[in-house]
Amino acid sequence: MDNKDGQSSPAIARKTAWRKELIAKRQSLADRAWRNDLLQRVMRFWLIDRPDAVIGAYWPIKGEFDPLPALYRWQEAGLEGDAQGAARLRQIGLPVVNKVDKTLTFYTWYPGCPMEEDAFGIPKPKDTEIVQPTLIFVPCVGYGPGGYRLGYGGGFYDRTLAALQPKPFTVGLGYDFGYLPDLEPEPHDVPLDAILCDTGVAWSGR
Repeated sequence: MDNKDGQSSPAIARKTAWRKELIAKRQSLADRAWRNDLLQRVMRFWLIDRPDAVIGAYWPIKGEFDPLPALYRWQEAGLEGDAQGAARLRQIGLPVVNKVDKTLTFYTWYPGCPMEEDAFGIPKPKDTEIVQPTLIFVPCVGYGPGGYRLGYGGGFYDRTLAALQPKPFTVGLGYDFGYLPDLEPEPHDVPLDAILCDTGVAWSGR
C-alpha cells in the first residue's frame, strides 16, 4: 500500500523507526560536548570563503546540534575593521512557521534577542525584522546519499525551499552516526547542497 506521495508503508515505517532511533541516540550522547566542538570547527572553517551576509539557521530541539555559537562568531568576524554601522553587515535569521501554507519565514536573531514560543513550543525571535537568507543551515535527524535528509516528517523545509526564489544554498547539519545509506527520497524531497557533520564534509553537491 502506498501513501499519497508514492511511498510504500514499509518505507514509511522504516523512516519512522530511523527517526525514533536517531533522536534517542542524539538525546543520550555521552560525548555531546566533544562532538559539538568538532562540528562547530567544521562550520567555522567551511564558512571562511562563503560570501553570504544573511544566514538562516534554527533553534536546536530534541538534542540537535546548536549552530548559533559558530554563527555568532561568523557574525562577529564580519564586524572587524568597521566600527560604523557594522552591526548590520552580517545577519542571522531563525525560522517561524507560517500557519497558512506551512512554510518558514526567517526573522533576525542575535544573542539576548527577545524570544517567544511558536505554535509548536519552539523559541522564535520576537518583533524582529524579516530577512532573506542566501544560505540556510538545516537540521538533519539523518541523511543519505545524494544530499537527501531525514527530518521530522512535517515537510516545512521542503515546502520552503521549493517556494524560495532565488533558491538559497542549503547545508544540512548532523552527527556522523546519522548517515543512512538506504535512505530513499520521496517525490517532494529537495536535496541539500552540502551536509556537514562532526567528522567533516559528509556531502557536497556543488
